[in-house]
Amino acid sequence: MKIIIFDDDPTGSQTVYGCPLLLNWDEQTLAKAFNQSSPLIFILANTRSLSSILAEKKTREICSSIKKFFLKQGYSKNDYFFISRGDSTLRGHGVLEPTLLEEELGPFHATFHIPAFLEGGRTTEDGIHYLNGIPVHKTDFGRDNIFGFSTSDLAKWIEEKSFGKIRSGNILHVEIKQLDMAFNNEDSFKFLLSFLSKLENNVSVVVDAKLPHHLEVLARAIKLVSKEKRFLFRTAASFINALSELPPNPLDTADLVSLKSKNNHCEYKPGLIMVGSHVKLATDQLEVLLKDNSCEGLEIPVSKLVDIFALEDCKEEILELEEILLSKIDNILDIKKVPVLYTTREEMKFYYYSKRMNFGLELAEFMAILVGKINNKFGYIISKGGITTQLLLKKGLNFNQVDLKGQILPGLSIVTSNSDQYDLPVVTFPGNLGNENTLLESFRLMESNS
Repeated sequence: MKIIIFDDDPTGSQTVYGCPLLLNWDEQTLAKAFNQSSPLIFILANTRSLSSILAEKKTREICSSIKKFFLKQGYSKNDYFFISRGDSTLRGHGVLEPTLLEEELGPFHATFHIPAFLEGGRTTEDGIHYLNGIPVHKTDFGRDNIFGFSTSDLAKWIEEKSFGKIRSGNILHVEIKQLDMAFNNEDSFKFLLSFLSKLENNVSVVVDAKLPHHLEVLARAIKLVSKEKRFLFRTAASFINALSELPPNPLDTADLVSLKSKNNHCEYKPGLIMVGSHVKLATDQLEVLLKDNSCEGLEIPVSKLVDIFALEDCKEEILELEEILLSKIDNILDIKKVPVLYTTREEMKFYYYSKRMNFGLELAEFMAILVGKINNKFGYIISKGGITTQLLLKKGLNFNQVDLKGQILPGLSIVTSNSDQYDLPVVTFPGNLGNENTLLESFRLMESNS
């Protein structure tokens, strides 16, 4: 049974490999993806970069394309698992998107909320979601300017994000103790099956998870019950891994690194690093990276772009800024260093969240198109931040689909196009992943055989 994942940014495939990531959902692209052998199809909806109104519009548009495709091909929606993949630190439209999937692709008997991303230190216990042992609402992610929240209690979080439409008292809970018992004891596993088989009316269910076997036993039970029940999932990446049951990736880190492009002399081309994410962790990682003498930073002046985008006709000014930045990138390459293209770290303030989000998209698109003009100079790109990566792949490199090859570090994937036009691997680096040294570590890995 194939698993179709609506991914709210391009990084949710960070625990799996060997599957297509779709940036378009036209009939031809869908047909190509469904013909691949992988049980997984990721649709990169990128809704985390959008307002709730635009996120709803895009989600319904994707669902409409899938339903038309299914009707033409004679497929049944009952033969597929549908996952709304969201952020493991609870940012994004975490209740809106599964609600829309219920309306478009339902009915479902239950919606499971499973934000645990074990590879990144995100766990759930007693219904409370943690980041490295800290309740996630007490971290910088809980104070996000757009998607902030006041509680790490997932039932209360669902009530908060649904504006009271889903009451916390009506939300069910699968506890760690129950999953441990089901994993170790056949009678307890049958009890879990019985619990799942009784779910009705798209009830919301919060799931605890601290270790891989918690998700594995739940996935095994869900597959058995799926013959009679349809379930929807709002999850982080780890549950996708459990549900797909992929064997270990035959490609190791050295294989993935060697995907880098070469020049006519069979030498690896230099890399490029892009940092668009504005979370504090991304800024800390950038500071560590720029201390490496192999790199040279190039700042995109965000305040200047605010002024340029405000002009009625800004094409000439944008081209002038592009020429300046492209010249500086060439200068960095001339001195045999790796360019690090990053946005001003001070986040701009806007009166309306919608303007902030629109500017974020314009800024990421500017970076993407800039890099797209010179992509043939590089052997690989490390792209930090979900919006940055999505627009690089779609608007900068003009990909309809990329193929996920695997992870060079936990949660840090490398993708390539299956197009004859491009031979350029991109490392998709979530804004919230790792510690302050992870960006530097990924850079050194990608340079390890140069």
